[in-house]
Formats: sequence, C-alpha cells, structure tokens
Amino acid sequence: MEVQIDAMDRNILAQLQEDASQSLDEIARKTGSSKTPVWNRIKKLRASGVIKQDTVVLDPEKLGLEACFFVLVRTSEHESDWQDKFLHALRARPEVLEAHRLAGDIDYILKVRVANARAYDVFYQALITEVRIFNVTALLSMEEIKSTTSLPL
Repeated sequence: MEVQIDAMDRNILAQLQEDASQSLDEIARKTGSSKTPVWNRIKKLRASGVIKQDTVVLDPEKLGLEACFFVLVRTSEHESDWQDKFLHALRARPEVLEAHRLAGDIDYILKVRVANARAYDVFYQALITEVRIFNVTALLSMEEIKSTTSLPL
C-alpha cells in the first residue's frame, strides 16, 4: 500500500537521506518548519514503513573489502525447497550485499563484497557446497562509478 506523503515529508526525507545524524533543529531549519512538526512527521514516516531503518554507510575499501563481484546465477531447480535453501544460504553470508531474482535467462544476481579474488573463491566454494547451482558467472567490478542509498524524491 502506497503511503501518502507531501512536499514537506519529501523535504524531510531528502534531509535524512543526506545526513541522518542531523539534529531535529537542523532539519527543521533546513525545511522551514519547527522541531515538533518535523519530529511528528518522522514518527509517522517510521510507523508507516517509509523509513525502514537508521544506519551508517561504511567505506568498504577502508575496511579491506576491495573487490566487488556481481554474480549471475542460473539454476535448473525451481522447487520451493531449493529456493528456501538458496535464500537461507544467501542471507547467512555477510558478503552478499544484495540479491535479486530476475526475469529472463539469469535467475538471480548477487552483489558480493570481499577482500580479493581468493576471498571470492572461498565464498563461491561455500555457496556451491550448500546449494546446487546450474551455472555461476562472476563479474568483477573494475570501478564503482556511482553508488547511493538515496532514493529519488
């Protein structure tokens, strides 16, 4: 169900996406409002699920996670038991930052962040041990051109 949000909500959300550590006073000043209405709107946006969580964005390279792989997975298995096992395996692996089920020739695409190619191979070997996969293609990202968690408002 789509939540109704107005221009002020969008403005507040834009401020939070830019820097969620801003004080309510700062957000109120930047949005032309006062603290209490901003707080009430943020509470409403959290309660409705528009704001899912508060978090920080870390620099993976500064943490030694220099390699980003996009992993294309094809499977010949489409039963719910296989899918449950596969999804459980993905959710249990912290290297998997994103996983998407696709339409078309490729069944899933994963975004995997690891230290290097050897670490990717350890991940890959563990994954294929846990669940049967027909075909896996790993694509190494040579350069991250754009990465954002901000949604267009």
